[in-house]
Amino acid sequence: MSVTLGQGTGPLRGVKVVEIAGIGPGPHACMLLADLGADVIRVERPGGQMLAGGTTMLLNRGRPSVALDLKSPEATQVVLDLVKDADILIEGMRPGVTERLGIGPEDCHAVNPRLVYGRMTGWGQTGPLAQSAGHDMNYIAITGTLFGLGQDPARPHFPSNLVGDFGGGSTYLVIGVLAALLEAKISGQGQVVDAAIVDGTASLNAMTNAWLAGGGYQEVRGANMLDGGVPFYDIYETSDAKHMSVGALEPQFFDQLVTILGVKETCPGQADLGQYDEMRRIFTETFATKTQAEWVEIFEGTDACVAGIVPMSEAAGHPHLVARGTFVEKDGMVQPAPAPRFSRTDATLSTPPPATGEHTRDALTAWGIADVDDLIARGVAVQA
Repeated sequence: MSVTLGQGTGPLRGVKVVEIAGIGPGPHACMLLADLGADVIRVERPGGQMLAGGTTMLLNRGRPSVALDLKSPEATQVVLDLVKDADILIEGMRPGVTERLGIGPEDCHAVNPRLVYGRMTGWGQTGPLAQSAGHDMNYIAITGTLFGLGQDPARPHFPSNLVGDFGGGSTYLVIGVLAALLEAKISGQGQVVDAAIVDGTASLNAMTNAWLAGGGYQEVRGANMLDGGVPFYDIYETSDAKHMSVGALEPQFFDQLVTILGVKETCPGQADLGQYDEMRRIFTETFATKTQAEWVEIFEGTDACVAGIVPMSEAAGHPHLVARGTFVEKDGMVQPAPAPRFSRTDATLSTPPPATGEHTRDALTAWGIADVDDLIARGVAVQA
């Protein structure tokens, strides 16, 4: 593969991003930027790192991988040379690590004052926990978010790493660096974006904070409107041991639900809180009379707000997602297409996830680094 800049098809075409490779939210943020057309160069340690690589790691798609020994001052200089003409740098190391390596914000702004320097951590750059290790569930735990997740009153249930790493983490990092990039285009000055999962998760949970402040939220799992506390916003098992999601919150949608289920005459009213156990019993017994496929055929396309719950392996085949092209098959893998959609600068997938250092020579050359072969010969850079 030869690396050519400016080939992206999305609205970020021409934006140049240097990624100091990490795990989880940092790579996901860079995937999003690459999906939307940015030229991202992924700088990895030789040999890669645990949980970060491999040619099926979709978080690394859309950009070349170069391997640099960042303990070498010459490799540090290569990163600074990349930064000179970049718009954004993203790193996900503990606070102070890039400073010790010589590629911290001050080092980078010395060679490119307009650079947006994006920092992705769990705890943030400051605070008493900033230097501590942690993972997704730890970060969402202290924000109050994990406490309320799940329908089990006895214990919380964590939703893999979607809420923290990708919801409160990479999503807010992308929002931050793009906002700072827009401002830099006006002011000519870059800045540091401190994207912390604790901050982003707290922001994601603003609605719950509002309900708590207004007295409309109980700090008990399975007791609120959106956590299974009401029978018309819950999950029900079908006769074939599969499940349906029911989200008929508004009165007109609830009316559709009970009408289509055939229980309108026997079901308690939506506002009759004292009869919710009876309502749940009726819904549970009724959904158990048919298979998931039968209920899907009955409900899909109606305003009852009911949908079948499908496993990941079957999601790409759902007719609605097929019609939208939400998933695509590329490079031998079924994978999500770029999101969101744009009317004029449509984004398309480019290159598959690379092996660590697969594009060291070509990518560094394309980015204007001199004497790449000499860097490789001396072990400063590694070509896989």
